[in-house]
Amino acid sequence: MTTLTFNGTDRRKTFRLGDTGIFLALTTIVCIPIFLFLVFPLFGILVRSLSTDDGYGVGNFTSTMSTLRFWLLVRNSLGVSFTTMLITVPLAYAFAYALQRARIPFKPFLRLAVLTPLFAPSLVQAQGLILLLGRNGALNRFLGFELEIYGFYGIAIANALYNFPYAFLILSAALAIADARTYESAEVLGARPWRIFRTVTIPATRYGLVVTCFIVFTLSMTDFGNPIVIGGNFSVLATEIYNQVIGQAQFALGAVIGIVLLIPAVLGKSLERMVSKRQHALVTAQSRNLQIRPALGRDIAASVFAYAMVLTVLSIPLIVLLASFVRLWPYNMTLTLRHYQFDVQNGTAPLWNSVYISLATATLGVLVSTLAAIVVHKFRNSLTGFVSFLAILPAAVPGMVLGLGYVFFFNNPDNPLNFLYGSFALLVILSVYYNHSQAFLITSTSLKQIGATFDEASTMLGGSALTTLRRVTIPLIWPTLLGVWVFYFMRTMVSLSAIIFLITPATQVASVSVLQLSDRGAINQAAAFSVCIMGIVIGCLLLVRGVLWLFGAKSVALIR
Repeated sequence: MTTLTFNGTDRRKTFRLGDTGIFLALTTIVCIPIFLFLVFPLFGILVRSLSTDDGYGVGNFTSTMSTLRFWLLVRNSLGVSFTTMLITVPLAYAFAYALQRARIPFKPFLRLAVLTPLFAPSLVQAQGLILLLGRNGALNRFLGFELEIYGFYGIAIANALYNFPYAFLILSAALAIADARTYESAEVLGARPWRIFRTVTIPATRYGLVVTCFIVFTLSMTDFGNPIVIGGNFSVLATEIYNQVIGQAQFALGAVIGIVLLIPAVLGKSLERMVSKRQHALVTAQSRNLQIRPALGRDIAASVFAYAMVLTVLSIPLIVLLASFVRLWPYNMTLTLRHYQFDVQNGTAPLWNSVYISLATATLGVLVSTLAAIVVHKFRNSLTGFVSFLAILPAAVPGMVLGLGYVFFFNNPDNPLNFLYGSFALLVILSVYYNHSQAFLITSTSLKQIGATFDEASTMLGGSALTTLRRVTIPLIWPTLLGVWVFYFMRTMVSLSAIIFLITPATQVASVSVLQLSDRGAINQAAAFSVCIMGIVIGCLLLVRGVLWLFGAKSVALIR
């Protein structure tokens, strides 16, 4: 049997000559849509930003950057992002340390509780802060406080609450594994707990800290939901794009700011990858797992802090839940279900639209991201690096920037794909490729755990590459694929910034309805929509956990 060998960096794989055609077909299927639905829209933003009345040039950039308002927006965005980072990272590190290095009761509950911001659109954090600390918030109205939450600090606190789960997940992973020998050596040398923390724990997790800082800064820099709800007169670059494009139809100016927002996201992602590559293994074959020994003072302090953080995080969805059941916040606190009748414009249609779009996105997203991971990890060759780069490219693209690119690219009558503009299909495609990199990385991690012997055995028995994938690979990684499905569903249900420019009256979704109702002052109805979004996402998570339990499969980290 004639064979064709592809050499990878970590393993050697042998495929039959006929599998070359399969590889080329799968690579084409993966790459062409990425160019159509990611690369070309981003290129469309660049072209629009350079388009002037006199042709192409940097006139839009010079006119925009010569204004005082632009630099004020840059200062505001940088200030909010740095402040959010300074709030989020220390708190998330302390919380992750408490759960990983102390004995605290009900740790599974604590882990799940701090992930609740992921189950709702980002603007729910701002919505909850207004209900708690706004002019008519619970603390001001009922307890006599005179707090002012709108503006800079309101955005920073809302972003910190929303970014906290992301930071916690990364730092928790960094703190989960440690070599007990290092700590024992420090204790033998007489080091006190604080000194051990400074000289052993912090250095061992420095890469996780750096990556967390990059991610939190980038997410804050590009967030749209919280600033638009709680920012008041305080504007940032993300809200300026929305105001210029939606409010004033200044597409060229929106494109310029989109390019500016793309720069820190790309730099942050590049630095994150550089730092991650420099990280060396902290646990070797000779290492011993660190066993957490009881320490009364430490455990009490860690428990108090952890439960205080959980109470803070849960106060947002709980106050939103309460507001959805009262007649008129905060003037008439009589309990009622009237806001769940959804007698506002479009009724329950936006909610069902969100569910349909999320279901379609999850199904298509699993297929697309799995194909990309298979091409990269099962058919290694000279194109592997390029395909891998395309697959993770969306991680460096802010949602608003990609959404604006879709407007420029697909709202062009000369584009053969113009028929997609304004349709549900385009919202599904946007959601698939906006979240593509995370889904690709999750699937890739699972594929790397499958030994090469499975492929070699299948080939020796005469099985083709497709046969191996269908009968061996997919059955082994199906729990991961189900987790990716949940990831897509959850992210699409809560998405706001990526789709805000593509929404029409016929394609209205629940997250945008929350924004519009909040903007109109319909606080109770907005809260009801938010609760429904969170309920659907949590219900989906529970359903999938039940399926995994029923089949005895282990859940991936995403849905633990």
